[in-house]
Amino acid sequence: MANKRDLKKQIKFICGDIACECIMARNFIAGVDAEKMNNNVYEVASLQTTTLKRVSFAYDKVVADFENKKAYQKAKSKYFADAYKKLHLDFNDGINAIVKSMNDSLSKEQKEAQKNK
Repeated sequence: MANKRDLKKQIKFICGDIACECIMARNFIAGVDAEKMNNNVYEVASLQTTTLKRVSFAYDKVVADFENKKAYQKAKSKYFADAYKKLHLDFNDGINAIVKSMNDSLSKEQKEAQKNK
């Protein structure tokens, strides 16, 4: 990860693209459950908001809590690595759930047409 600003931009781009796909499918694909697609857009917005709130966090320990500065830096690095890994996994799980819901919104005919392509 380069920095928080880039991470936040990536989250916004991903969520924006998925929301756009839901809106496009709702408006241009015949047989799509429009209500489910609307709910998917709301879910994307909720996922984006909660993920962006979770990007910024702080380490709650100080150097004095450790035997030396090297131990502090090691613990701090591990804490941030684990926290960002969890953020990444939770975001991907949310995206996967939304994509699954998007696929469930398609009609049987549309699913068959996609499989045959």
